[in-house]
Amino acid sequence: MTRIGTGDKLYTLRQEIQRLHGDLGKLGKPEDMPELITSANMLRANEHLSETGSKQTELLDAYSRYCETLEEMLLAVFEIQNDLKDILKEQSKLIRKKRPKKHPR
Repeated sequence: MTRIGTGDKLYTLRQEIQRLHGDLGKLGKPEDMPELITSANMLRANEHLSETGSKQTELLDAYSRYCETLEEMLLAVFEIQNDLKDILKEQSKLIRKKRPKKHPR
């Protein structure tokens, strides 16, 4: 039915997402240095874009795993809901069987 540890997995993934958001925020925007020639500044910008792209890819992967975990939890909730519904149906049947029929007076 329910996979144990899904909550822990979700918490860990949420922490990873927060860390990646922080990492992306720290990267900021590359600033040109006037003392460097244009091609050196372009290389720095390219490096920055590569690093940013890598972090964004990691972030998307973390969100994907986070969504999969949420879907697993939602499926478990629906399974529990169906199980409870079946239990209630069975108990209703038992209650109806146990009730004595009313006799007219």
